[in-house]
Amino acid sequence: MKMPSFRHAGLTSLAFIALTPTAMANMGNIGTNYGVLPGDVASAQALSLFNSDVSATYYNPAYLAHDERGELTLGLLHADHDLRISSQGGAAPLGRSSDVIQDTPAQQTLIGMKTNLSSLTKSEHPIYFGFIAGVEKYGEEMLAFNSSTSNSGQYFSYGRQPLFLNLGGATEVLRGIDVGLSARVTLHADAELYAYTDLQGNTSLENLNVSAKPSIRPIFGLNVNWAETFCGGGDCLFDGIETALSFRGHSNTNTKVEATTIIPGTIPSPGLNLAIATLDAYQPDITALGIQYRSDRWRLGLTLEYQAWSDLSDEFESDTIKDQANLNFQDVLIPRLGGEFRVNDMLTLTGGVAFQESPLEGKRSLDVNYLDADRTLIGLGATLELRDPPVLAYPLSLSFGYQYQMIDERDFELTSTDPMVPVNPYETVTTEGDVSVFSGSMTMKF
Repeated sequence: MKMPSFRHAGLTSLAFIALTPTAMANMGNIGTNYGVLPGDVASAQALSLFNSDVSATYYNPAYLAHDERGELTLGLLHADHDLRISSQGGAAPLGRSSDVIQDTPAQQTLIGMKTNLSSLTKSEHPIYFGFIAGVEKYGEEMLAFNSSTSNSGQYFSYGRQPLFLNLGGATEVLRGIDVGLSARVTLHADAELYAYTDLQGNTSLENLNVSAKPSIRPIFGLNVNWAETFCGGGDCLFDGIETALSFRGHSNTNTKVEATTIIPGTIPSPGLNLAIATLDAYQPDITALGIQYRSDRWRLGLTLEYQAWSDLSDEFESDTIKDQANLNFQDVLIPRLGGEFRVNDMLTLTGGVAFQESPLEGKRSLDVNYLDADRTLIGLGATLELRDPPVLAYPLSLSFGYQYQMIDERDFELTSTDPMVPVNPYETVTTEGDVSVFSGSMTMKF
């Protein structure tokens, strides 16, 4: 087995390569960054607390109980990133051949299902169960993970998405009041490498163990239909008004690597230990409160989403790759406004806007050089419902959503501990760019 030179920490690199594919990952997931299904993408997640499809397992599991029909959903999501920086002066960029920092797309394949489980019990009270799963690179990549320092700068929020998996249930507890609980599943991985090596990096007696375990975080949802609760569904002052509350617990994907080597005649037993612990794909605690007004042909929704990013500052203190960066984050409040209009019995149009403030504080993060900026989200979409499709015995819905994300300009100072860097900061840069998100799905109701 041939390895890179020991002085370049080849053992640690081997452990990472064995554990994960090479990918530019990010601090987030498709639900937080873009939207799970076309309705979420098109409304900029403003209506996501009030969507009864399988994406409710992530945004508001209580709304699974809003539609008694079961459904099977297949979906695709493609996000094109055009993320750039422009130099404002300083030393020659280190390791950067162009101003394009990231242009690798995120590509998710999604499958979800919702059904009523009451037939499995002796009770006639409806209990709804749903799940949704997404896999990156159109099904070829389950664990997109990358944690690194960067001399050229790297975007904090965007990249390939790791495994997206949510499952949960909902039921009505009082007239017009639904509650739901679901679980968000992420993977925590461990790798151990033990080997003898010579100074040229040739190893023998290798022993490599890799394992991964699920981490389960809760998502809670509550929905109130005010007319049903206070008026029993008749004519009422509260007709068409619904409110929803959702809490999504923080989660992350992390990796721990321990590599031990013995070099006969140089490093005797028990050998030299190299240990790395790092995280990626972090999602903070998110509390969302929304209100919706619905009429016969249209609905309008407003959601305020509070993301507690400040806790991530403590998480990075135990990250052996990024702990020197002294990263600080602020909590953010994201307003989202969206609407939907039913043109006729077949066609429904959806639109939405949102403004998302960057949680990243400061202009410097030593060696890591994270970049992030405020962004405005604009979404549009349509759903075509075929109530009597050919061949199929059940109604079929075809949905499409598009979202454009405009990234504001923001200045950062790049810094490095590289001894070849004569001065810090060695360059000042300004963020630029945009993101285009395309989403499509096919849903069969039954």
